Amino acid sequence: MAREFTKVGVVGLGTIGAGIAEVLARTGVGVVGVEVSGAALEHGRGHLSQSTGRAVERGKMSAEEQQALLDRITFTTDPSQLADCQLVVEAVPERSELKRGVFGELDRVCGPETVLATSTSSLSVIELAIATSRPGKVLGMQWFTPAPVTGLVEVVPTVVTEPAVLEEVEALVARVDKQAVRAADKTGFIVGALLLPYLNQAVGMYEAHYATREDIDAAMRFGCGYPMGPLAVLDLIGLDTAYQVLDTMYHGTRDHRHAPAPILKQLVTAGMLGRKTGRGFYTYAEPHSPRTEPDVLTPQRGAASEGARPVQRIGVVGTGTMATGIVEVCAKAGYDVVFRARSDEKAAGVRSRVEKSMDKAVQRGKLPEGDRDAALARITGTVRLDDLADCDLVIEGVVEELSVKQGLFDTLDGIMKPGAVLTTTTSSLPVIQCAASTSRPADVIGMHFFNPATVMKLVEVVPTVLTAPDVVATVRAVCDRLGKVAVLCGDRAGFIVNALLFPYLNDAVMMLDAQYAPREDIDTAMKLACGYPMGPFELLDVVGLDVSLAIQRTLYHEFREPTFAPAPLLEHLVTAGYLGRKTGKGFLDYSAR
Repeated sequence: MAREFTKVGVVGLGTIGAGIAEVLARTGVGVVGVEVSGAALEHGRGHLSQSTGRAVERGKMSAEEQQALLDRITFTTDPSQLADCQLVVEAVPERSELKRGVFGELDRVCGPETVLATSTSSLSVIELAIATSRPGKVLGMQWFTPAPVTGLVEVVPTVVTEPAVLEEVEALVARVDKQAVRAADKTGFIVGALLLPYLNQAVGMYEAHYATREDIDAAMRFGCGYPMGPLAVLDLIGLDTAYQVLDTMYHGTRDHRHAPAPILKQLVTAGMLGRKTGRGFYTYAEPHSPRTEPDVLTPQRGAASEGARPVQRIGVVGTGTMATGIVEVCAKAGYDVVFRARSDEKAAGVRSRVEKSMDKAVQRGKLPEGDRDAALARITGTVRLDDLADCDLVIEGVVEELSVKQGLFDTLDGIMKPGAVLTTTTSSLPVIQCAASTSRPADVIGMHFFNPATVMKLVEVVPTVLTAPDVVATVRAVCDRLGKVAVLCGDRAGFIVNALLFPYLNDAVMMLDAQYAPREDIDTAMKLACGYPMGPFELLDVVGLDVSLAIQRTLYHEFREPTFAPAPLLEHLVTAGYLGRKTGKGFLDYSAR
């Protein structure tokens, strides 16, 4: 039977260390908190007082419970008080020499049966373990900020960690109501190895002026359902912490995607570390505040749609799921909509699906009957492209094949009235190649909706190098009227969302193929640590492995980034016909569900 830890030491009472102490003490465990100086100790005590005080204010604990929790923690600068602890967790800054020194001292102070754990997020656990005479009793325990809230702990055994030690630590994690996942002792473990390259790539986008900080963050929030955008996440983590972890990862992997983006070093050098200093990628009301304040980079409200062309009649070409959803949202927004189908049967199918969708909205109280009837009256189906001639804006939603889209744009060019805006919903093809098929490239722009268009709030607005400024303003004005969040980005493969999302998903597949961790643990880690609605493998199965492979190939061919090459395991599953939910098998098996 696993030993039950009743007294645990925590060395280092910064944000993570104080959070670990709070979690343990809240569950009734006695805690010895050690800091290097009296000032640092008082700072750590302040962390705990503020965190538990907020819990009292929110009604999550009483004042009596707060006091009892704080009474379970012994604050000291004397490491010898750790002598009778059964477990000691090191949570000092992410520097190898510092951590090795702490482990050497703990080895001298603590009894031979004491388990020593490191909260490192990127350093080799075995290299820290060999600084002691008990490497079999050393392992990693990677907690996440804020520790009292985040439900995950990565448990990282080394090649010599004793099985009983692993069992005891996992039992403690369960006892404090956290989920333990096992990760290999490799750079970044699970979460860091998947999260940090994604964050670093987002910084590179921002640094290259590919998109604004607001648009990058909004794209990932509204396009993927993430609780925070990547730049806001970096401000929360701390830019200095992110820089240190990325730098460590780079020296361990030599993967240049792990090399910190230059602007990270500049911000750190300037003391702009994120929320904790009140300045990072964003400006905050005060240090440690989550509330952002406008600054010189904040876009002016309403300025984006100034100079827009008037739009009242919208054409939609296509009858698939995306095109049908676009017809519905445009009609509900008050636009007259003409959609073109290849046959009367397909036109009737679009009309039927739109009616069913609106009827459900009425039944759920989300759409008044009168508004439904008015919206349906604004929709006209046709089998003739010529019937779109007097539309102010046309949205192309046909199959994702460049030749098909180019042929359609060439035909529309000869039909549409002067000044009409032509848009494509492509998710990965070059918009400029569609524009070049016309004699009016200044009027062509990308308008990438997300599926289902009736639900997803995001639209990526993608001008080419030839798109006229008033065309950009027109599309942004239309998005506003549709109730969508428009983000502006360059005409580059993947735009914002797919360019950031799919390399992360591909990394997860390579991680699984390398037996870094089980599929279930990788999915669980990303959901609990990052608040993602789905783990990477769950998401791949929803998107479709064939679709995911096609997008990853497009990114690889555009950027020539070696680590963007599709993971062999993904290629093999697609070849085998395991495409995800739509075939019943992908990374998960849905046949018995």
